[in-house]
Amino acid sequence: MPTFSANLGFLWRELSLPDAIRAARRAGFDAVECHFPYDVDPRVVRAALDETGLPMLGLNTRLGVNGPDDFGLMSLAGREKEARAAIDEAITYAVAIGCRAVNCVAGKSHGADGAEAVYRANLAYACAQAAPHGLTILIEPINQRDAPGYHLRTVEAGIATIRAVGASNLKLMVDCYHTQITQGDLTERLRAALSDIGHVQIAAVPDRGEPDAGEVNYPGLLAALEAMGWDGSVGAEYHPRGASTEAGLGWMAAYRS
Repeated sequence: MPTFSANLGFLWRELSLPDAIRAARRAGFDAVECHFPYDVDPRVVRAALDETGLPMLGLNTRLGVNGPDDFGLMSLAGREKEARAAIDEAITYAVAIGCRAVNCVAGKSHGADGAEAVYRANLAYACAQAAPHGLTILIEPINQRDAPGYHLRTVEAGIATIRAVGASNLKLMVDCYHTQITQGDLTERLRAALSDIGHVQIAAVPDRGEPDAGEVNYPGLLAALEAMGWDGSVGAEYHPRGASTEAGLGWMAAYRS
């Protein structure tokens, strides 16, 4: 049976991050993860994690300063200084709260020439900075419907980037929602990528709601993933359909029963 991590970028958004951590503990989650915690004092976040006993599995680098035109920085030529400042900030914060991984958000390169070289150089920097702290650097393929022009689009492209960078602490985050939309064939794609995967996330397709409806058979998929030998947590990164996060948590009890 998988363990589940609450992604607090989407769940309990009405609460402060420390209170969302406490809510996740009360709801029975095994871990938490977040998106952009930087406006919250890391000492307060660390105290909430210590209080609840929940590990923080991951956080993201900042998206950039240009609103919807930015969706990460790592592949954008001419913005390497900004990208590396975001990496340094994320690693510093992760160390302060005891977080295990940093997701380096690629950005919307729109397939520009040289973008992959910029991406790889920034990731090599991130991996070198993270390694002394025992941190994993994650990269995540994202679908073009939600983020047109996003640089990293497929699982296979992510693996190619990992191979090119050659750092042992660079891993793939497979969000099954994004991968189903872009590629499908989730079970075999997870199987082929298993040794490169650092984290898995789930949400219904196509509405990105609770993982109890839609076109992906998550009970079967997670059973297959466990049979493959995956022993990490599965991140619940979905938008609650109802009035509250709690109202939609029946899916987790069903898996555990």
